[in-house]
Amino acid sequence: MVPFDFPGEPSPNGYSNVVTIHPGSRLVWTSGQVAAGPDGVVPSGWAEQTRQVFRNLGAALEQAGATWADVVKLTFYVVDTDELPTVRAVRDEFVNVAAPPTSTLVKVAGLFRPEFLVEVEAVAAL
Repeated sequence: MVPFDFPGEPSPNGYSNVVTIHPGSRLVWTSGQVAAGPDGVVPSGWAEQTRQVFRNLGAALEQAGATWADVVKLTFYVVDTDELPTVRAVRDEFVNVAAPPTSTLVKVAGLFRPEFLVEVEAVAAL
């Protein structure tokens, strides 16, 4: 993955505007992951839920032979944007902050169960 930004545009905070992948890369897409742990327990709070979401994504990526370094795109679905600093701080525990993936964030009215606060899906290039 090679991140780059648009000339003359402000640098984004924690994500890349554009990335390119090398020819012949194998792409991996994950389904959206929510904060249910392997035991089915859903933690409370934004930091705890986001961290569990990223653990779940990491496990899905690992099943496909990918790591966080391979992630080129993240899509976030959140029920509230007031906690974005928390979500971003947890994201930065997992992604390569020197060459972050592209990112989209969508505020939604709700997720499929009311206790879920955030859902994230990823695309990786191997």
